Amino acid sequence: MLTYDLINKNKRESWVLIFSFLILITLLGWAFSWRFGDVNILYFAVGFSVITSFISYYFSDSITLAISRAKEVDRQSNQELYRLVENLCITAGLPTPKIYIIDDTAPNAFATGRDAKHAVVCFTTGILAKLEKPELEGVVAHELSHIGNYDIRVMTLVVVLVGMVTLLSDWFMRASLFGGRRKSNNSEGGQLGTILAIASLVLVILSPIIATLIKLAVSRKREYLADASGALLTRYPEGLARALEKISADTEQLEAANKATAHMYIINPLKEHKGKDSTGWFANMFNTHPPVEERIAKLRNMNL
Repeated sequence: MLTYDLINKNKRESWVLIFSFLILITLLGWAFSWRFGDVNILYFAVGFSVITSFISYYFSDSITLAISRAKEVDRQSNQELYRLVENLCITAGLPTPKIYIIDDTAPNAFATGRDAKHAVVCFTTGILAKLEKPELEGVVAHELSHIGNYDIRVMTLVVVLVGMVTLLSDWFMRASLFGGRRKSNNSEGGQLGTILAIASLVLVILSPIIATLIKLAVSRKREYLADASGALLTRYPEGLARALEKISADTEQLEAANKATAHMYIINPLKEHKGKDSTGWFANMFNTHPPVEERIAKLRNMNL
């Protein structure tokens, strides 16, 4: 697939993603309104989903940076890092993004933003201290590839959207457990009422799972491409391969990361898996990243 085709595909997927979450939140609103016999709840859910999508599109990067407790740096405060990013941006034909740093000794990095003109690359102090220059260049090139491919828009959107679906589901479950019940309706048959009650409960239970699976699938399939694109940018796949080895071998968990933002990092920052990441296709469905060993092998098999 050509780069321009990929960019257009990611732009389309951004809107498909927003539309999918709009439908999911609207269905949750229906479940609320039916359960409590109040159609106003459905109207609220629709309005809430529209506002949430708007906020996600324009402000999800700021929300992500705030959650991560990242601080912006400029050319004067870190000339070496700024120059490294700037030089690779010139090679990639991208505007220089804003650069942020998380004060944490765990090595990791991510990119965020809605497009190349509003992009951010974020590094931990740990990755700056522990990687050699060719390795750090590989990481920067990987993150710039996410920016150039418009991966960042899709990956950042799901941080807020998945959180909203999970929050609404949690509200409904708590309301159901603590006395919420549907008003009686004599025109509705008992069998139909039972079916709808079961359907609404299943929807509430499955919604956060479905939303999470969407998020994980979106993240995993983009990492391989960003690895390859980053290696092509530096013309040195071994640099990124060695960086992935060092980051994955580090046992320290990144305190600023959480399950909502973990999929954005170059390596899973939560360190949930020991040893090999791959334990079968079913387990991999719930991984935020593809297996590190496979990523490294693909990089070392590249012929540039």
